[in-house]
Amino acid sequence: MNPTDAELVLTAREGDSGALAALLDRHRAAMHATALALLGWTPDTEDVVQDAMLVALTRLDDLRDPDAAGAWLRALVRNGARMRVRTSGRVRSVEEPADLPSREPTPGEALDGQALRDWVWSSVTGLSEPLQTVVLLRYFTEFSSYDQIAALCGVPVGTVRSRLSEARRKLAGGLLATADGAHDDTAAVTARRRRDAQLLLDSAPLGEFASTFAEVSAPDVVLTSSQGLVAEGRDQLLRIMDSDLEAGVRQRLADVVAGSAVAVWECALISPPWDPDHCPPGVVWLVHVDRDERIRRIRLFHPQPAA
Repeated sequence: MNPTDAELVLTAREGDSGALAALLDRHRAAMHATALALLGWTPDTEDVVQDAMLVALTRLDDLRDPDAAGAWLRALVRNGARMRVRTSGRVRSVEEPADLPSREPTPGEALDGQALRDWVWSSVTGLSEPLQTVVLLRYFTEFSSYDQIAALCGVPVGTVRSRLSEARRKLAGGLLATADGAHDDTAAVTARRRRDAQLLLDSAPLGEFASTFAEVSAPDVVLTSSQGLVAEGRDQLLRIMDSDLEAGVRQRLADVVAGSAVAVWECALISPPWDPDHCPPGVVWLVHVDRDERIRRIRLFHPQPAA
């Protein structure tokens, strides 16, 4: 006898990823039909369904009535469609979603509170490096506008859109395919990446940045910036850090988001008291690592507020 929606929801809340995969698979056709009714046959239609599935993964605890799982999933689709209509400027009447909280948590906040976190993160980190990068930036950092992601990655906005669309498709399929598998402890991966970042940044004012960086990076590490600077080897970053230290500038690690091949370090830049406007308020390190977890590429980016 097939389990009811309520039974699948309750089992999924206990950490059974297979139950959640079954629930999403059961209602995927209806979710797609809802998107089609509101958006028609457009590239946005499948993206809206995939986005709704990802939201459901991170916000299952928000569902007040487990028996109404199907209506809730369709409401997520309608909400996504409404946002697409608003951004595109098309005028259509789209029903407001039901059963949604007034404040939407960030994906990171939602995942941290779910037993299914490792399942979701294992699918994210299973993406190719370019797709993993745009997903981490779009859904797990403050630098989520297409323009900011394009600037940080050094690619056109159109490339960001196409990579996100491909990533959504792969995530939706990958999550269902890997529901019953074993998944890495993503909290441990993130903690390790944060520890490495903190160690490196803390070594700078101690005069140990060069030796610490040599331990954690490949000899031919590549450094790029939003200004187009490209340098191979460690010397350029050492010069930048030395220059900042001489000017009295310090970096404070604010947050780390990590995948299997890429990590985002968000840092506050602290100008010296005698020159409070010396530097921008923050810098983002986009750090790519190899299989030995040695840094092989770094892109430094000074973010501007999202438009």
